[in-house]
Amino acid sequence: MADAKAVPLENGLAASFQTALPFLVGCGSGMVATTCVQPIDTIKVRMQLVDRSVLQVTARSIAHDLMAEGGVFKLYQGLSAAIMRSLVYGTMRLGLFSTFEKELSRKARERGTTLSFGERSLAGVGAGALAALVGNPTEVILIRMQADGLKPLSQQARYSSAFDALRRIASGEGVLALWKGAGPTLIRAMSINFGQLTSFSEAKHQLQEHTSLSPPVRTALAAGIAGCTGALFSQPFDFVKTRLQNQAKPAAAVGPGSGELLYKGTFDCLFKVVRKEGIFRLYRDILPYFMRIGPHS
Repeated sequence: MADAKAVPLENGLAASFQTALPFLVGCGSGMVATTCVQPIDTIKVRMQLVDRSVLQVTARSIAHDLMAEGGVFKLYQGLSAAIMRSLVYGTMRLGLFSTFEKELSRKARERGTTLSFGERSLAGVGAGALAALVGNPTEVILIRMQADGLKPLSQQARYSSAFDALRRIASGEGVLALWKGAGPTLIRAMSINFGQLTSFSEAKHQLQEHTSLSPPVRTALAAGIAGCTGALFSQPFDFVKTRLQNQAKPAAAVGPGSGELLYKGTFDCLFKVVRKEGIFRLYRDILPYFMRIGPHS
């Protein structure tokens, strides 16, 4: 009798582990990748926030300035927020994509067909949208922490950690400020998941079907393709997201027009950037962005 009761329990635990496995793998791989590319991400954010019509900068000059400020560890500014972002957004987007893809594959087998590119796209876009909606606060605090050094010393927040940034933004600007830039964040997540996860899955499938490459080579090649397509699809939305999420109203605004934000929303930001800095500004930082997305993939 004891053995009979133990079998369903063991089966239940095994099923629970299989359900949780994609999320655990997504969490672990995301945290490792985030730690590796954090310096590149910090440089990328700084480049996106600089008005290139006024000041010309390069990735090399920004890296030099950061290290002059505080050594190599300055390149890891905001790492606690990046890890928190990976724990929330990274875990959800990879775990949900794997879960959605497996479920759609099961339904395809029941129909006697294979998973289509459209179904892979649906899994990628859906996982990205849900993860971005939940993880937007971690995006906001990451941008604020990485960009804090660009402000004059008197205006720097000097957040001690991701939790400190979360608390201070929520108490000083309201909880809804943590969902600032949610629109472009959502679009970016959907576009990057389409360009990154969907293309990775499809490329890996096509390479398996039409080449005799070994599994590790197929995976590496598919990841490279995913990095390229992910960067191309999502760069403009990542740029707008960065600009919007870095905005903060002064705690004490005095006088007419004071305390107003420069950008009122996604399309207002796009219009103002294109008008002042040119349409190619949206893609001018594609190299550091690709250097962040490529290795991450």
